[in-house]
Amino acid sequence: MYRTTDEHRRSGVKPWVALAVYAAAVLAAAVVGGQGAAGSGEVYQALELPSWAPPSWLFGPVWTVLYVFIALAGWLVWRASGLGGSRAFHVFYVLQLLLNALWPPLFFAGNLYGAALLELVLLVAAVAVTAVLAVRHSKVAALLLLPYLGWSVFAGCLNFAVWLAN
Repeated sequence: MYRTTDEHRRSGVKPWVALAVYAAAVLAAAVVGGQGAAGSGEVYQALELPSWAPPSWLFGPVWTVLYVFIALAGWLVWRASGLGGSRAFHVFYVLQLLLNALWPPLFFAGNLYGAALLELVLLVAAVAVTAVLAVRHSKVAALLLLPYLGWSVFAGCLNFAVWLAN
C-alpha cells in the first residue's frame, strides 16, 4: 500500500524528489560502468562470440530501459514503505547498483572474463534478493526488476561463453 500524502509530508521528502534521487543513483552506476566500458564496442567486436550473442548496438537501448525500471522499482518501494520500512531492500538495492557499476571495468577494461563472471553471479544474486524484498512492499517494483534479473542471467551466460572462447 502506498503511503499517504500526510506520511510523505512528515518524512520531509516529496515523491518527485525521491524519484530524482533514485534516478540519480542509477545514473551514477550507469556513468561509472560506462567509464569502465570505454571502447567496449571495439572490445566486443574483437571477441570470439557465440552465434547467439546480440549485436553491440542492442546493449545501449536495453540498458536504458533497464535503468529506468531499476530507478522506478526503488522509488515504488520507497513510496510504499519509506527508507526505514525497507532497510534490507535498500541495502541490496545499493549493493546491486555497485555490482552493476563494477562489471564493465572488469570485463571491458580489465579483460578479466573469469572475475567478471564471478561478479555477475553476485549481481544476479543481489538482484534476485532485491526483487524478493521488493515484493513485500510493491509487486510492481518486483516485476520491474525481473527484466533486469533476466538480462543479468543472459549476460552471465554470454560472459561464460566469452570466457571459454577467449
